[in-house]
Amino acid sequence: MWWISVKLARRNIFRNKRRTIIAATAISIGLTALIFMDALMIGMQETLVRTATASFLGEAQIHREGFRDKQEASLTIQALDEVTRSLAEEPTVQHFTQRVLVSGMITSPANVSAINLIGVHPPTEKFLSLIDDAITEGVYFEADNSRDVIIGAKLAEILEVGLGDRVVVTVSQAKTGELSQEMFRVSGIYYFPDEGMNSGMAFIRIQKAQEMIAIGSDVHEIAIKFTSIAYTQDSTLPFWKTYSQHGNEALSWTELMPQLTVVLQMTTYSKYIVGVILFGVVVFGIINTLFMSLYERMFEFGVLRAVGTRPLGMARVVLFEAGALAMVSIGLGVILGFLVTALLAHTGIDYTGIEMMGVTMQELIRPVMTVGQFIVYPIWVFAFTLIAGLYPARHVAKMAPVDAMRRSF
Repeated sequence: MWWISVKLARRNIFRNKRRTIIAATAISIGLTALIFMDALMIGMQETLVRTATASFLGEAQIHREGFRDKQEASLTIQALDEVTRSLAEEPTVQHFTQRVLVSGMITSPANVSAINLIGVHPPTEKFLSLIDDAITEGVYFEADNSRDVIIGAKLAEILEVGLGDRVVVTVSQAKTGELSQEMFRVSGIYYFPDEGMNSGMAFIRIQKAQEMIAIGSDVHEIAIKFTSIAYTQDSTLPFWKTYSQHGNEALSWTELMPQLTVVLQMTTYSKYIVGVILFGVVVFGIINTLFMSLYERMFEFGVLRAVGTRPLGMARVVLFEAGALAMVSIGLGVILGFLVTALLAHTGIDYTGIEMMGVTMQELIRPVMTVGQFIVYPIWVFAFTLIAGLYPARHVAKMAPVDAMRRSF
Protein backbone atom coordinates (compact mmCIF):
# COMPACT_ATOMS: atom_id res chain seq x y z
CA MET A 1 0.00 0.00 0.00
CA TRP A 2 2.75 2.44 0.89
CA TRP A 3 4.68 1.65 -2.28
CA ILE A 4 1.55 2.24 -4.36
CA SER A 5 1.09 5.62 -2.66
CA VAL A 6 4.68 6.53 -3.50
CA LYS A 7 4.21 5.60 -7.17
CA LEU A 8 0.95 7.57 -7.32
CA ALA A 9 2.58 10.60 -5.71
CA ARG A 10 5.47 10.50 -8.20
CA ARG A 11 3.07 10.22 -11.15
CA ASN A 12 0.72 12.91 -9.90
CA ILE A 13 3.30 15.63 -9.28
CA PHE A 14 4.54 15.27 -12.87
CA ARG A 15 1.10 15.46 -14.44
CA ASN A 16 1.69 19.16 -14.83
CA LYS A 17 5.45 19.32 -15.31
CA ARG A 18 5.61 23.09 -15.70
CA ARG A 19 3.83 23.76 -12.40
CA THR A 20 5.92 21.18 -10.56
CA ILE A 21 9.18 22.59 -11.92
CA ILE A 22 8.18 26.14 -10.94
CA ALA A 23 7.16 25.05 -7.42
CA ALA A 24 10.26 22.86 -6.95
CA THR A 25 12.49 25.68 -8.19
CA ALA A 26 10.95 28.14 -5.73
CA ILE A 27 11.41 25.73 -2.82
CA SER A 28 14.94 24.81 -3.88
CA ILE A 29 15.92 28.49 -4.12
CA GLY A 30 14.66 28.92 -0.55
CA LEU A 31 16.79 25.95 0.57
CA THR A 32 19.79 27.30 -1.36
CA ALA A 33 19.38 30.67 0.34
CA LEU A 34 19.27 29.01 3.77
CA ILE A 35 22.43 26.99 3.14
CA PHE A 36 24.26 30.01 1.74
CA MET A 37 23.11 32.38 4.51
CA ASP A 38 24.26 29.96 7.21
CA ALA A 39 27.63 29.48 5.50
CA LEU A 40 28.01 33.24 5.05
CA MET A 41 27.21 33.94 8.72
CA ILE A 42 29.78 31.37 9.85
CA GLY A 43 32.37 32.84 7.49
CA MET A 44 31.63 36.39 8.63
CA GLN A 45 31.86 35.44 12.30
CA GLU A 46 35.19 33.67 11.79
CA THR A 47 36.55 36.61 9.78
CA LEU A 48 35.45 39.14 12.41
CA VAL A 49 36.99 37.17 15.26
CA ARG A 50 40.18 36.45 13.32
CA THR A 51 40.54 40.11 12.30
CA ALA A 52 39.90 41.38 15.83
CA THR A 53 42.25 38.94 17.55
CA ALA A 54 45.04 38.60 15.01
CA SER A 55 45.58 42.29 14.21
CA PHE A 56 46.76 43.26 17.69
CA LEU A 57 44.29 42.28 20.41
CA GLY A 58 45.18 38.61 20.83
CA GLU A 59 42.74 35.90 21.87
CA ALA A 60 43.14 36.76 25.55
CA GLN A 61 45.01 39.26 27.70
CA ILE A 62 46.32 39.52 31.25
CA HIS A 63 46.40 42.91 33.01
CA ARG A 64 46.58 44.34 36.48
CA GLU A 65 43.05 44.85 37.83
CA GLY A 66 41.87 48.36 37.01
CA PHE A 67 44.44 49.00 34.28
CA ARG A 68 41.94 48.77 31.42
CA ASP A 69 39.72 51.41 33.03
CA LYS A 70 42.36 53.81 34.38
CA GLN A 71 45.24 53.25 31.94
CA GLU A 72 47.68 54.28 34.67
CA ALA A 73 51.33 53.49 33.89
CA SER A 74 51.93 52.38 37.49
CA LEU A 75 49.39 49.52 37.26
CA THR A 76 51.75 46.80 36.06
CA ILE A 77 51.16 43.04 36.19
CA GLN A 78 51.89 41.54 39.60
CA ALA A 79 54.10 38.45 40.12
CA LEU A 80 55.28 38.78 36.53
CA ASP A 81 58.01 36.14 36.70
CA GLU A 82 55.62 33.57 38.15
CA VAL A 83 52.99 34.37 35.53
CA THR A 84 55.39 34.10 32.59
CA ARG A 85 56.89 30.83 33.86
CA SER A 86 53.41 29.36 34.22
CA LEU A 87 52.37 30.56 30.75
CA ALA A 88 55.44 28.94 29.23
CA GLU A 89 54.28 25.57 30.62
CA GLU A 90 50.54 26.10 29.98
CA PRO A 91 49.32 23.39 27.57
CA THR A 92 46.48 25.53 26.21
CA VAL A 93 48.76 28.48 25.32
CA GLN A 94 50.53 28.48 21.97
CA HIS A 95 52.18 31.92 22.09
CA PHE A 96 52.28 34.93 24.39
CA THR A 97 54.02 38.29 24.38
CA GLN A 98 54.59 41.11 26.86
CA ARG A 99 53.74 44.74 26.18
CA VAL A 100 54.13 48.15 27.76
CA LEU A 101 51.26 50.58 27.09
CA VAL A 102 51.35 54.30 27.78
CA SER A 103 49.74 57.44 26.39
CA GLY A 104 52.04 60.15 25.09
CA MET A 105 52.80 62.73 22.44
CA ILE A 106 54.85 62.43 19.29
CA THR A 107 56.38 65.52 17.73
CA SER A 108 58.00 66.25 14.39
CA PRO A 109 59.31 69.54 12.99
CA ALA A 110 55.96 69.91 11.19
CA ASN A 111 53.33 68.75 13.68
CA VAL A 112 52.42 67.05 16.95
CA SER A 113 49.93 64.26 17.72
CA ALA A 114 48.66 62.25 20.68
CA ILE A 115 49.49 58.54 20.52
CA ASN A 116 49.33 55.25 22.36
CA LEU A 117 52.97 54.23 22.71
CA ILE A 118 53.36 50.45 22.64
CA GLY A 119 56.53 48.77 23.83
CA VAL A 120 56.82 45.33 22.21
CA HIS A 121 59.20 42.39 22.18
CA PRO A 122 59.60 41.82 18.40
CA PRO A 123 60.47 38.07 18.42
CA THR A 124 57.24 37.14 20.26
CA GLU A 125 55.04 40.04 19.08
CA LYS A 126 55.02 38.73 15.51
CA PHE A 127 52.97 35.72 16.67
CA LEU A 128 50.29 37.90 18.27
CA SER A 129 49.86 40.80 15.85
CA LEU A 130 50.09 41.57 12.16
CA ILE A 131 52.18 44.72 12.48
CA ASP A 132 55.18 43.04 10.84
CA ASP A 133 53.03 41.90 7.89
CA ALA A 134 51.46 45.37 7.54
CA ILE A 135 54.78 47.19 6.99
CA THR A 136 54.56 49.10 3.69
CA GLU A 137 57.83 51.04 4.02
CA GLY A 138 60.97 50.19 5.91
CA VAL A 139 61.49 47.20 8.19
CA TYR A 140 60.08 45.72 11.40
CA PHE A 141 62.75 46.09 14.12
CA GLU A 142 65.39 44.19 12.14
CA ALA A 143 68.36 46.14 13.52
CA ASP A 144 69.37 46.44 17.19
CA ASN A 145 68.83 50.19 17.35
CA SER A 146 66.78 50.92 20.48
CA ARG A 147 65.68 54.26 19.02
CA ASP A 148 63.72 52.81 16.11
CA VAL A 149 59.99 53.60 16.04
CA ILE A 150 57.26 52.18 13.79
CA ILE A 151 54.25 54.36 13.03
CA GLY A 152 51.09 54.14 10.97
CA ALA A 153 50.69 55.60 7.49
CA LYS A 154 48.12 58.15 8.64
CA LEU A 155 50.30 59.26 11.56
CA ALA A 156 53.25 59.67 9.18
CA GLU A 157 51.04 61.85 7.01
CA ILE A 158 49.97 63.97 10.00
CA LEU A 159 53.57 64.44 11.16
CA GLU A 160 54.80 64.88 7.58
CA VAL A 161 57.64 62.43 8.12
CA GLY A 162 59.06 59.48 6.21
CA LEU A 163 61.62 56.73 6.68
CA GLY A 164 64.73 57.89 8.49
CA ASP A 165 63.15 61.09 9.81
CA ARG A 166 63.46 61.85 13.49
CA VAL A 167 60.60 62.38 15.92
CA VAL A 168 60.43 63.12 19.64
CA VAL A 169 58.20 61.03 21.94
CA THR A 170 57.06 62.44 25.29
CA VAL A 171 55.49 60.36 28.09
CA SER A 172 54.95 60.68 31.84
CA GLN A 173 56.91 58.46 34.18
CA ALA A 174 54.88 55.94 36.17
CA LYS A 175 55.45 56.96 39.77
CA THR A 176 56.63 60.56 39.66
CA GLY A 177 54.61 61.87 36.73
CA GLU A 178 57.70 63.66 35.41
CA LEU A 179 57.95 64.04 31.66
CA SER A 180 60.35 61.82 29.80
CA GLN A 181 61.45 62.63 26.24
CA GLU A 182 63.38 60.55 23.75
CA MET A 183 64.30 61.04 20.12
CA PHE A 184 63.52 58.19 17.70
CA ARG A 185 64.11 57.46 14.04
CA VAL A 186 61.21 56.25 11.88
CA SER A 187 62.34 52.79 10.76
CA GLY A 188 59.01 51.46 9.51
CA ILE A 189 55.57 52.61 8.37
CA TYR A 190 52.60 50.25 8.45
CA TYR A 191 49.10 50.41 7.03
CA PHE A 192 45.90 48.89 8.42
CA PRO A 193 42.35 49.44 7.20
CA ASP A 194 41.60 50.45 10.81
CA GLU A 195 41.96 54.24 10.88
CA GLY A 196 42.59 54.29 14.64
CA MET A 197 45.59 51.98 14.38
CA ASN A 198 46.98 53.97 11.46
CA SER A 199 46.85 57.33 13.20
CA GLY A 200 47.05 56.66 16.93
CA MET A 201 49.68 54.00 17.63
CA ALA A 202 53.49 53.96 17.64
CA PHE A 203 55.67 50.93 18.42
CA ILE A 204 59.09 50.86 20.06
CA ARG A 205 61.13 48.13 21.75
CA ILE A 206 59.81 47.09 25.15
CA GLN A 207 63.10 47.77 26.99
CA LYS A 208 63.11 51.38 25.79
CA ALA A 209 59.47 51.87 26.81
CA GLN A 210 60.20 50.46 30.30
CA GLU A 211 63.15 52.82 30.61
CA MET A 212 61.15 55.88 29.53
CA ILE A 213 58.35 55.40 32.07
CA ALA A 214 60.67 54.03 34.78
CA ILE A 215 58.93 50.71 35.55
CA GLY A 216 62.01 48.51 35.55
CA SER A 217 61.25 45.14 33.94
CA ASP A 218 57.49 45.32 34.61
CA VAL A 219 54.85 45.24 31.88
CA HIS A 220 51.22 46.28 31.53
CA GLU A 221 49.86 43.55 29.29
CA ILE A 222 50.43 39.97 28.24
CA ALA A 223 48.65 39.04 25.00
CA ILE A 224 47.91 35.35 24.48
CA LYS A 225 47.19 33.02 21.59
CA PHE A 226 45.67 29.64 22.47
CA THR A 227 46.24 26.34 20.73
CA SER A 228 42.51 26.49 19.84
CA ILE A 229 40.36 29.61 19.60
CA ALA A 230 37.50 27.59 21.10
CA TYR A 231 39.15 28.06 24.51
CA THR A 232 38.35 31.78 24.39
CA GLN A 233 34.62 31.10 24.71
CA ASP A 234 34.93 28.43 27.38
CA SER A 235 34.18 30.23 30.65
CA THR A 236 34.83 27.01 32.62
CA LEU A 237 38.45 26.81 31.43
CA PRO A 238 40.75 26.76 34.52
CA PHE A 239 43.04 29.24 32.72
CA TRP A 240 40.86 32.23 33.65
CA LYS A 241 40.91 31.48 37.38
CA THR A 242 44.58 30.52 37.42
CA TYR A 243 45.74 33.82 35.96
CA SER A 244 43.22 36.04 37.71
CA GLN A 245 45.25 36.05 40.92
CA HIS A 246 47.77 38.36 42.65
CA GLY A 247 45.60 41.33 41.69
CA ASN A 248 45.67 40.46 37.98
CA GLU A 249 42.81 39.61 35.63
CA ALA A 250 42.77 37.28 32.63
CA LEU A 251 40.13 38.13 30.02
CA SER A 252 39.20 36.60 26.68
CA TRP A 253 38.44 38.65 23.57
CA THR A 254 34.71 38.19 24.29
CA GLU A 255 35.17 40.34 27.41
CA LEU A 256 37.73 42.68 25.89
CA MET A 257 35.39 43.41 22.96
CA PRO A 258 31.83 42.81 24.22
CA GLN A 259 30.43 44.78 21.27
CA LEU A 260 31.79 42.10 18.92
CA THR A 261 30.02 39.40 20.92
CA VAL A 262 26.76 41.33 20.45
CA VAL A 263 27.39 41.45 16.69
CA LEU A 264 27.88 37.68 16.57
CA GLN A 265 24.64 37.16 18.49
CA MET A 266 22.84 39.50 16.10
CA THR A 267 24.07 37.51 13.09
CA THR A 268 22.67 34.34 14.66
CA TYR A 269 19.28 35.99 15.25
CA SER A 270 19.25 37.40 11.72
CA LYS A 271 19.82 33.88 10.39
CA TYR A 272 16.74 32.67 12.25
CA ILE A 273 14.67 35.60 10.97
CA VAL A 274 15.71 34.94 7.37
CA GLY A 275 14.94 31.25 7.88
CA VAL A 276 11.41 32.00 9.13
CA ILE A 277 10.75 34.31 6.16
CA LEU A 278 12.02 31.79 3.63
CA PHE A 279 10.07 28.94 5.18
CA GLY A 280 6.96 31.12 5.13
CA VAL A 281 7.39 31.64 1.39
CA VAL A 282 8.01 27.91 0.92
CA VAL A 283 4.90 26.97 2.90
CA PHE A 284 2.58 29.23 0.92
CA GLY A 285 4.12 28.04 -2.35
CA ILE A 286 3.51 24.40 -1.42
CA ILE A 287 -0.08 25.03 -0.33
CA ASN A 288 -0.80 26.92 -3.55
CA THR A 289 0.70 24.15 -5.72
CA LEU A 290 -1.16 21.37 -3.91
CA PHE A 291 -4.50 23.17 -4.07
CA MET A 292 -4.08 23.85 -7.80
CA SER A 293 -3.39 20.15 -8.33
CA LEU A 294 -6.32 19.27 -6.07
CA TYR A 295 -8.89 21.37 -7.97
CA GLU A 296 -7.70 20.01 -11.32
CA ARG A 297 -8.40 16.46 -10.08
CA MET A 298 -11.60 17.12 -8.18
CA PHE A 299 -13.58 14.54 -10.17
CA GLU A 300 -10.90 11.93 -9.58
CA PHE A 301 -11.04 12.50 -5.82
CA GLY A 302 -14.84 12.35 -5.91
CA VAL A 303 -14.75 8.97 -7.64
CA LEU A 304 -12.23 7.65 -5.13
CA ARG A 305 -14.52 8.69 -2.28
CA ALA A 306 -17.51 7.20 -4.06
CA VAL A 307 -15.88 3.77 -4.45
CA GLY A 308 -15.13 3.65 -0.72
CA THR A 309 -11.70 5.19 -0.24
CA ARG A 310 -11.43 6.27 3.38
CA PRO A 311 -10.74 9.94 4.27
CA LEU A 312 -7.37 8.94 5.74
CA GLY A 313 -6.40 7.31 2.46
CA MET A 314 -7.35 10.47 0.56
CA ALA A 315 -5.27 12.59 2.91
CA ARG A 316 -2.36 10.17 2.56
CA VAL A 317 -2.35 10.63 -1.22
CA VAL A 318 -1.98 14.41 -0.85
CA LEU A 319 0.70 14.12 1.84
CA PHE A 320 2.70 11.71 -0.30
CA GLU A 321 2.50 14.19 -3.15
CA ALA A 322 3.77 16.89 -0.84
CA GLY A 323 6.60 14.60 0.23
CA ALA A 324 7.49 13.78 -3.39
CA LEU A 325 7.55 17.50 -4.24
CA ALA A 326 9.79 18.10 -1.21
CA MET A 327 12.26 15.38 -2.28
CA VAL A 328 12.58 16.82 -5.79
CA SER A 329 13.02 20.33 -4.35
CA ILE A 330 15.57 19.19 -1.75
CA GLY A 331 17.69 17.43 -4.36
CA LEU A 332 17.77 20.52 -6.54
CA GLY A 333 18.29 22.85 -3.56
CA VAL A 334 21.23 20.88 -2.15
CA ILE A 335 22.99 20.90 -5.53
CA LEU A 336 22.39 24.64 -6.03
CA GLY A 337 23.35 25.41 -2.43
CA PHE A 338 26.62 23.55 -2.75
CA LEU A 339 27.53 25.15 -6.08
CA VAL A 340 26.70 28.72 -5.03
CA THR A 341 28.41 28.43 -1.64
CA ALA A 342 31.49 26.68 -3.05
CA LEU A 343 31.85 29.32 -5.76
CA LEU A 344 31.69 32.25 -3.34
CA ALA A 345 33.92 30.42 -0.85
CA HIS A 346 36.51 30.24 -3.61
CA THR A 347 36.19 33.85 -4.83
CA GLY A 348 35.33 35.46 -1.46
CA ILE A 349 33.13 38.48 -0.79
CA ASP A 350 34.98 41.77 -0.52
CA TYR A 351 34.01 43.77 2.59
CA THR A 352 37.54 45.01 3.31
CA GLY A 353 37.64 48.46 4.86
CA ILE A 354 34.13 48.24 6.30
CA GLU A 355 33.97 48.73 10.06
CA MET A 356 31.63 46.70 12.25
CA MET A 357 31.49 47.49 15.98
CA GLY A 358 35.07 48.72 16.10
CA VAL A 359 36.47 45.92 13.90
CA THR A 360 37.61 46.90 10.41
CA MET A 361 37.41 44.04 7.94
CA GLN A 362 40.86 43.31 6.54
CA GLU A 363 40.22 40.24 4.42
CA LEU A 364 37.64 38.67 2.14
CA ILE A 365 34.67 36.92 3.74
CA ARG A 366 34.51 33.32 2.60
CA PRO A 367 31.34 31.29 3.33
CA VAL A 368 32.06 28.16 5.34
CA MET A 369 30.20 24.95 4.47
CA THR A 370 29.43 22.34 7.12
CA VAL A 371 27.86 18.90 6.88
CA GLY A 372 25.01 20.03 9.12
CA GLN A 373 23.84 22.60 6.57
CA PHE A 374 23.15 19.81 4.06
CA ILE A 375 21.37 17.64 6.63
CA VAL A 376 19.46 19.92 9.01
CA TYR A 377 18.01 22.36 6.47
CA PRO A 378 16.79 19.67 4.02
CA ILE A 379 15.11 17.90 6.97
CA TRP A 380 13.45 21.19 7.94
CA VAL A 381 12.24 21.71 4.36
CA PHE A 382 10.84 18.20 4.22
CA ALA A 383 9.10 18.58 7.58
CA PHE A 384 7.65 22.00 6.70
CA THR A 385 6.48 20.65 3.34
CA LEU A 386 4.55 17.85 5.08
CA ILE A 387 3.14 20.32 7.61
CA ALA A 388 2.05 22.61 4.77
CA GLY A 389 0.46 19.62 3.07
CA LEU A 390 -1.78 18.93 6.09
CA TYR A 391 -4.17 21.74 5.14
CA PRO A 392 -4.98 20.53 1.58
CA ALA A 393 -4.94 16.92 2.87
CA ARG A 394 -7.58 17.81 5.47
CA HIS A 395 -9.60 19.56 2.78
CA VAL A 396 -9.57 16.45 0.59
CA ALA A 397 -10.40 14.14 3.50
CA LYS A 398 -13.53 16.14 4.37
CA MET A 399 -14.70 16.34 0.75
CA ALA A 400 -18.14 14.88 -0.03
CA PRO A 401 -18.17 12.66 -3.20
CA VAL A 402 -21.22 14.40 -4.72
CA ASP A 403 -19.82 17.88 -4.17
CA ALA A 404 -16.43 16.88 -5.61
CA MET A 405 -17.93 15.46 -8.83
CA ARG A 406 -20.34 18.38 -9.21
CA ARG A 407 -17.47 20.95 -8.93
CA SER A 408 -15.49 19.19 -11.62
CA PHE A 409 -18.09 19.96 -14.35
